[in-house]
Amino acid sequence: MGVWRPGLVAVVAAAAVTLAGCAGSQSDRAGGGADQPYRVMITAGLGGQGALAANAQTSVLAAKAGAQVVNESGGIGGRKVELTVVDDGGDPTTAVTKLREAISSNHKPDLYLDSGPSTVALAVLPVLKSAGILSFNISPTEDTSNPAKFPLNFDLAPGPDDNARAIAEYVKQKGYTPVGVIHSSSGSGVAYGEAAAAAMKKDGIAVSGNESYDTSALDMTPQLQALKDSGAKALVVDAYGAPLGYILQNLQRLGWNVPLIGQTTVSATNLIAADPPAGVLGTPQVANLVTQVFQSTVYDAANVNVNKMVDTMASLGKIPAPLILADNYDAFQLVAAAAKQAGTTTDAKKLASALESDQVQANAKTAFLPRYHYSAQSHAAQPTVDAYRFTAPTALVNGQFGNPSAGGAQR
Repeated sequence: MGVWRPGLVAVVAAAAVTLAGCAGSQSDRAGGGADQPYRVMITAGLGGQGALAANAQTSVLAAKAGAQVVNESGGIGGRKVELTVVDDGGDPTTAVTKLREAISSNHKPDLYLDSGPSTVALAVLPVLKSAGILSFNISPTEDTSNPAKFPLNFDLAPGPDDNARAIAEYVKQKGYTPVGVIHSSSGSGVAYGEAAAAAMKKDGIAVSGNESYDTSALDMTPQLQALKDSGAKALVVDAYGAPLGYILQNLQRLGWNVPLIGQTTVSATNLIAADPPAGVLGTPQVANLVTQVFQSTVYDAANVNVNKMVDTMASLGKIPAPLILADNYDAFQLVAAAAKQAGTTTDAKKLASALESDQVQANAKTAFLPRYHYSAQSHAAQPTVDAYRFTAPTALVNGQFGNPSAGGAQR
């Protein structure tokens, strides 16, 4: 009830609303939707500490940029986007509470975006489904991309199978065999460990060992020693935050100078992009490391869509973390393309159906990923392997690796 004011920050990007005679479908006009803003809610753990806060801030900045760019092109179905940012602290209960307040207010969202972790998505998705609200998620699980369970939700971030498939292709090109895998004991880490083993097997690459570590552990030496003893010629690493630092230290202590291939969790850890003492950039600990990113996370002067995203984000504030967390920018382009095809901005089911079409996915001017592959059977992002890049650590410039102004490929 009442006006929704849970410590919110409303962001209305520059508007370009179309004339009433061509704004949206008949159902939009009858319901008064076309003359109202297209309301988007994003929750994020902005009040957290360290990397978690930086990643949340980057996620929100990407959403702000997405709203501004789509508004400059006429909005979504002629409706100006109004983005509301809410701090959920990364806590599922808080996210649900804030979402319920929004739904019961006079400002019910047309679209909901999260900023992770997956526990937040799994908590809010039943509420969104009940309220009939379209949503995008950046922390995939098996359930979040399942249209049978959540028909109005779409994953923006690739899942563990997608990431593992791209790494297996890279390993195959390099001729590394056998390889070892080390991953966290979290749900996403276990899923990645299983996906990595399956992808390697499919590409004919031997896996000499697949070790798991507790995310609260301070020493991964036993697991690394086991992988070294297994004869691994390269090591695939799943680690986010402090555990990555321990793994790099333990490898150095063991004197194991093996090629390291970090999955996207490694890329999202600022440690590898910061100079000592805050980070390890330019030290022997990362001399053998390449890390998996998306093409949008590596500087390319010729990539128009990506540069539009980066320049807009940078104009709105400092980008504090790698663009591996810029998923939410694409949500606005995807919905705009879906609204154009579906002829509505208010019917979430029709918008979801349009998002499943090849035409919408091809027409959307996305940047975080060059193309999504949603279907009626799966709402997973499912990028092709050419959406990925493997880069040595560099200093970040506007959230990207490899910018010449950073001083080279690796300092």
